[in-house]
Amino acid sequence: MSPERNVETHPVEVSIVIPCLNEAATIGACVDAAIRVLREHEIAGEVVVADSSSDDSPNVAASHGARVVRVDLKGYGNGLMGGIGAARGRYIIMADADGQHDFQAIRELVAQLRDGAELAQGCRLPSGGGRIMPGAMKWSHRWIGNPLFSLLSRWWYRSPVHDINCGFRGFTRTLYDRLDLQCTGMEFAAEMILKASLLRARIAEVPITVFPDQRVVHRAHLRTFRDGWRALRFFLLYTPRWLFLMPGLLLWLAGSAGYVAAWTAAAGGDAASARAMLFSSACLLCGYQSVIFAIFAKTFAVSERLLPADPKLTRFYELVSLEKGLLVGAAALGAGIVLLAWSGPNLARSIAGATVTILGFQTMISSFLVSIIGLRRR
Repeated sequence: MSPERNVETHPVEVSIVIPCLNEAATIGACVDAAIRVLREHEIAGEVVVADSSSDDSPNVAASHGARVVRVDLKGYGNGLMGGIGAARGRYIIMADADGQHDFQAIRELVAQLRDGAELAQGCRLPSGGGRIMPGAMKWSHRWIGNPLFSLLSRWWYRSPVHDINCGFRGFTRTLYDRLDLQCTGMEFAAEMILKASLLRARIAEVPITVFPDQRVVHRAHLRTFRDGWRALRFFLLYTPRWLFLMPGLLLWLAGSAGYVAAWTAAAGGDAASARAMLFSSACLLCGYQSVIFAIFAKTFAVSERLLPADPKLTRFYELVSLEKGLLVGAAALGAGIVLLAWSGPNLARSIAGATVTILGFQTMISSFLVSIIGLRRR
């Protein structure tokens, strides 16, 4: 019985999805390796090649036994979403078409999924038990990029993985549907891990071996600095807590402490203390604006399904309304104006009045904006 017939005539438990963009030189060997694993370990499965190529890749993949799905939209995420959408298996295995992955690890990925893991993440780095063959990974990726982003994922998202950028992984169809992934480019792989971590999915890690890129016709699609910046930008935008909230709270605390320390002397006319109050005012205003931006960003990310629903955000909207924000802001605005009118030549009271006035105005306009962004949540 041929590998093709063996894969097609059994119920599909596992779908191996390989995105392909002009990989005619390597896709055939990858499909052969995937089918061989399915046959040797008696796994009822299929190989799906999600093809966006302009070369002979789809014909090569089909001739080696893969089911080819045409994906017209370019991008790593688009390719995978197209392939996964067409896959028939209960479990999905993602793999690349560059010949770097040891497809024998599919057996362990499937075993983890059968044992109850919702996501089985491959790990190339020695810190997670993986093995990198000589020439298989750039030094900047091995020692800087991958360890840094994996560390951030563990710190910020409590992700249990050591190689977040590894594209060789398996997951259940049920988890994939829950994740509702949105990224169409290289960020797709990180989005999957971060969302799964936020949803507290059961994640297992499987050590794998990675070999040198087998492509000789063209360079790798990954660009170190371009894609590294895109990954860092995604991490920052995906975590309003660390991008906006924590810096804002630190600035707010620093500004408050400066006010308390400098108020008495500044009110008495000390010029140096008045300058300290002015600096503290800037910290307060910047910190407050950053906290408000954290609320904006979180609301937008949840509304656009970039982040899963957050009970804390839901409680915020239950406690805070447009009307309450307008009342608080108007009260602060009025108090600030009164303080400015009463300050006379006293610089300290003038600074305090201006600060409270600006905070009140910011609160009012921010209440309108956060209400508009949050309309889809109601």
